[in-house]
Amino acid sequence: MFAYTWPLLSLFWTFLMFAGIFLLLFFVIWCFIDNFRRRDHHGLAKAGWTVLILLIPFFGALIYIIARPADAQLSS
Repeated sequence: MFAYTWPLLSLFWTFLMFAGIFLLLFFVIWCFIDNFRRRDHHGLAKAGWTVLILLIPFFGALIYIIARPADAQLSS
C-alpha cells in the first residue's frame, strides 16, 4: 500500500531534499566554527558575522566564505 502512495521518483526527490538540507546545515555550522576560530578579527566582527549568518543563513554563509581571506591565521 505504501509503495502506491509514494512512487520511486518522489522517494528520490525526498532523499535529494534531505541531502540538500543536511549540506546547507553543515555549511552554516562550519562557517560558525570557522568564524569563532579566526584570530584576524575580534569581538564586533565575529558578532557581526554571526548575526549575518543567523539572519540569512545561506547567503550570509556564502558572503562569509567569499569575503574571508584564505591565508589568514587560524588558532591551533
